[in-house]
Amino acid sequence: MFFTLSTTWLVVVVTAIVGATVAAGIVIGHLLRERTHHRESLGVVQATLLGFVGLLLAFGLTQAVGRYDTRRNVVVDEANAISTSYLRAQLLAEPARTAAIDWLRQYADAAVVIAHLVPSGPRFERALDDITTLEGEVWTTAETAKRTDPAGVAPLLYIQALNTMFNARESREASLRSRVPITVAFLDVFGSAVALAVLALYLTMLGRSVTMSVLAGVMVVLILLVSFDLDRPHRGIVNIPTSPLEHVRAQMGAPTSTGR
Repeated sequence: MFFTLSTTWLVVVVTAIVGATVAAGIVIGHLLRERTHHRESLGVVQATLLGFVGLLLAFGLTQAVGRYDTRRNVVVDEANAISTSYLRAQLLAEPARTAAIDWLRQYADAAVVIAHLVPSGPRFERALDDITTLEGEVWTTAETAKRTDPAGVAPLLYIQALNTMFNARESREASLRSRVPITVAFLDVFGSAVALAVLALYLTMLGRSVTMSVLAGVMVVLILLVSFDLDRPHRGIVNIPTSPLEHVRAQMGAPTSTGR
């Protein structure tokens, strides 16, 4: 749910859930201010809940940052693998050399397209199908190069580079699909909401201003939104840099008439 919403709706939903529970805590606190004498025990409960939620939010944010770093690193790895394959393709004998270079340029184009797509939905799946088809064409050029020069070193180096490039593409796809389990996301949101409701209830019963409750709610909402945004590649505000792939593609030059 939280990973398929647009950024605007994600802000609205998270803010509404947290805001509603804080408001409920304030209202109930006003109603119970003069009716209960167990404020100390309630304070212990809210402190325990806040400590638990704080650990949960810190863990979730750390995991989200780690996945973001992984996605950023695999983009660099794939760009390097494409660049290596392109350089080694230039060592092949003709006609495999020209065909290999042209297919690699198209492969790099497809990799750049995937880098700008949200990793869900039909457009992303079609782009994956396209690049998988291109992998077959690129591999065919490697087979041709090997048949043309069976004893040569260049075809072997080219094949090794292609294996690395294909593995890098699969790693990037896996990293884009990897995100925090939805059950953990719900626990983060609703656990935080309950803890803030208890905090608002406790502070209101003590006769404190609602300002502290509101500020706590705002801070928790911001932490949740940042955590979710880091785990939503190319959908939210924090996006994965695609410049390494674009830079490599620019260095490869324009496609030739060979290929498709």
